[in-house]
Amino acid sequence: MRALSLGLLILGLAGGSVQAAPDPVERADAIVRRAMAEQHIPGLQIAVVKDGKIVMSRAYGVADLAKQTPVTPGTVFPINSITKAFTGVAAMREVEAGRLDLAKPIGGYVEGLPEAWRGIEMRRLLSHTSGLPDFKDDDGNGAGAWETTVAKPVRFQPGARFEYNQTNYALVQMAINGLRGRPRDATLAGEQFTLAGMAHSGFGDTRDQDPNKVTSYGYRQATPDQPVVRTEIFSSLHRAAAGMNSTASDMAKWLVALQDGKLMSTATRAAMWTPVAFNDGKKGQWGMGWLVMERPDRRVVGMTGGSRSAMYLYPDDRVGVVILTNLAGSTPEDLVDEIAQGFIPGMTLTGVAALREALTGQEAADPSATVAAFRAANPGFKADEHEMNDWGYRLMGFGKPRSALAVLKLTADLNPTSGNAFDSLGEAYAANGDTASAIVAYEKSLALDPTNKNAVQWLEKLKKSPG
Repeated sequence: MRALSLGLLILGLAGGSVQAAPDPVERADAIVRRAMAEQHIPGLQIAVVKDGKIVMSRAYGVADLAKQTPVTPGTVFPINSITKAFTGVAAMREVEAGRLDLAKPIGGYVEGLPEAWRGIEMRRLLSHTSGLPDFKDDDGNGAGAWETTVAKPVRFQPGARFEYNQTNYALVQMAINGLRGRPRDATLAGEQFTLAGMAHSGFGDTRDQDPNKVTSYGYRQATPDQPVVRTEIFSSLHRAAAGMNSTASDMAKWLVALQDGKLMSTATRAAMWTPVAFNDGKKGQWGMGWLVMERPDRRVVGMTGGSRSAMYLYPDDRVGVVILTNLAGSTPEDLVDEIAQGFIPGMTLTGVAALREALTGQEAADPSATVAAFRAANPGFKADEHEMNDWGYRLMGFGKPRSALAVLKLTADLNPTSGNAFDSLGEAYAANGDTASAIVAYEKSLALDPTNKNAVQWLEKLKKSPG
């Protein structure tokens, strides 16, 4: 049976309408059901926290398509990079205990590192502004992969720009475990599980035989309604960055514990959610293991994982939303603001969320015209560069290159001095087959940031292209 038909049978979506559900819980339920049908998501859990209580916890669909195992509240999902937020909390607990100094170089905590690595501050690691090369398991097995990473050159001066990678969190893992007298590759979240009462959470990957865990899926772009089982392996030194499994309810308990002061003080929490600035003084998007998203009307922090799980917290509104799915590419983060709107009186969709609503369903029409009309209607529109950039890349990955180009054009227009914005724009032009415009964008990126090796590589490739 095709996945869409299966989803409709399981969820009973015929004739559903988001607008027909005024109650915030039922409204959220309708949003989830709509997304599952549109994106062919096999299974999903959602939990919503408000004022220190779990006000919604529901499970949908199937954990395994072949076995037709239903998702229950106790079904366990991989949360992928949301694990980094737990590592951020672990680091800040060490700061609060006086054992860790975010301004101290990693060389003061971990021995045997290359000379170029030793002086990098802990806060640069936690905020992905270190400049270190990426640690990938495909570089080798276990220790071999790490040794390969250590031999790679530093990519840029620490603090010069943002670049997401897993090396940063492997080093944080080593540092914290060294402070606590544990093996360097021990996992970091156990204390948090206990304090928050997370009985269904732990670490693992597809090598583990867990009957309560979902099967992870992806979809081939050519046949998006036919799922492909995904295999994910996380080595022990990747488990400060990924590899955690949990339920939406467990995650909700963790958000409650975090807000209620069970995990750290208010001051420490505020420091964790303060964006780390670059060397030029510009504010980044990351605090300590958490994304800090710019919104015109409220503070939002959170994290996403594997393009299939999302956890956002609206601290001043005391509302949190957790969505876990077993479909890579389902981007539940795109639903969170819309769902939170029902639980936060007076909240309107602004920034990226408002533009996303306007662009929905426009790929086959004229996304650029839609963006132009949106800007005309919202002359004061502002959005965080990093959030826009991430969204643009997701659109490209999901086979929506025209929408991606419209978003990344706007990102570059809003950030005319950002080499990264023009680098991303170049890739969007290339994805749309416009080689000449891609070259112009990459040349602009390189002029703004002469250290951008990615732009150099793309320019070499594009200038050789017959197009």
